[in-house]
Amino acid sequence: MPLAFMRAVEVTVRETLREGLYGWEVPDCAVAMTHSGYWAKQSHSHATFDKSMSSTARDFRQLTPLVVMAALERAGTTVCEPVHRFAIELPPDTVGPTAAAVAALRGVPLSTDRRGAATVVEGEIPAARVHELTRQLPLLTRGEGVLESAFERYEPVRGAVPTRPRTDDDPLDRREYIRRVLRQGT
Repeated sequence: MPLAFMRAVEVTVRETLREGLYGWEVPDCAVAMTHSGYWAKQSHSHATFDKSMSSTARDFRQLTPLVVMAALERAGTTVCEPVHRFAIELPPDTVGPTAAAVAALRGVPLSTDRRGAATVVEGEIPAARVHELTRQLPLLTRGEGVLESAFERYEPVRGAVPTRPRTDDDPLDRREYIRRVLRQGT
């Protein structure tokens, strides 16, 4: 297969992985092409070259998204979310309500330590919930709570997988994708 075709496939794989199965980027994926249906220049005997009988880079650009999505589905793609580690310094009598609020936001308090007149609760919480915890903290701690948080790791999403609207031709809807691709080719 010509190098230009391989490059067309490589670029299209990267573009397709930017939206993955659920509209989210797939950042840690290795892709290997194991075989191809490439046909070199062909024409009838004693006739001029007939481009319609040969593969083009465009053919590969159009087919690649379908192949990548099928592979992601078979691989069992998992959507992950960022998780933050947090530390909240707060008055000891507000630990209960604060820990309950953290749990309601899908956070997990991991330790509680007494430091002088204050208590420090440490744990983990989905990054998407940190803002809500920051908003609730003044009410929970009479304005005395201090929250620090930082990215810790990615973790598979629990519950329903969040999706984002696609900006590409949506190769997940195979029939409509092929219809659009064929219309673009005319």
